[in-house]
Amino acid sequence: MDKSKKSEFQKSLGQRIKALREASDLSQEELAERVGLHRVALTQIENAQREVNAEELVRFSKVFEISTDVLLDLQKDIEVILEEKKDAKKKQIPEMRISVPEIKVDKFKEVLLYILNRVGSRPNVGETVIWKLLYFVDFDFYEKYEEHLIGATYIKNKFGPTPVESAKILSKMVESGDITPIKSQRAGYDQKKYIPNREPDLSNLKGNEIKLIDEVLERLSHMGARQISEYSHGDIPWVTTEEQVPIDYESVFYRTPQYSVRDYGDAEGAV
Repeated sequence: MDKSKKSEFQKSLGQRIKALREASDLSQEELAERVGLHRVALTQIENAQREVNAEELVRFSKVFEISTDVLLDLQKDIEVILEEKKDAKKKQIPEMRISVPEIKVDKFKEVLLYILNRVGSRPNVGETVIWKLLYFVDFDFYEKYEEHLIGATYIKNKFGPTPVESAKILSKMVESGDITPIKSQRAGYDQKKYIPNREPDLSNLKGNEIKLIDEVLERLSHMGARQISEYSHGDIPWVTTEEQVPIDYESVFYRTPQYSVRDYGDAEGAV
């Protein structure tokens, strides 16, 4: 393999490992520990600055519960699979998949219902706005508390960050009757909206989570699809990510003052 092809392979493999880590709701520290690496080494792998040896590939495949052949098949797209009951048997299917934990799916549903009940009826709030609100909820919370709220996996595309889990979860919510999709027109364009059919289960949300969601809604829910998409394009996590690649939560710590929600001066002195 020539140098350029080898470099491209390392880059693609690093992006795949990173996408699987984030979809599994693992921090770099947690994955590094499971694989037997230092966090710095894992960061280098994800950023294509270090090669992965055969033994490490085996460890990664065991953590993600896929074969090494599937892990290395970089041409296949990642399919999102929602986990059902914990005692359900897992089938070994030769495809690359992101397995979304049940607890993460439940959190996604309740946060989405909370947002829809609060601002979903506004004429400007269609699907595009909803996904950007969820992105800022997730990334603002991570910047502020260094913990995931939903922890969804957001892909960079030309319309701004989009959660890869959304299609599967929405389908289940429509099927269960939690939401009803409708189509409308706004400014001459088709708009997809969702009507909530129940209140969110607030027992799934902590006080600081609800508070942050409210802050995001107060700050951004007045924006239309184009305005909030353009606004998201100025956020460092989106700016520093390549097209169609998962956005790294760690990049929130490099935000500009316009987007940052954390007082780093106070944080350094906090106990």
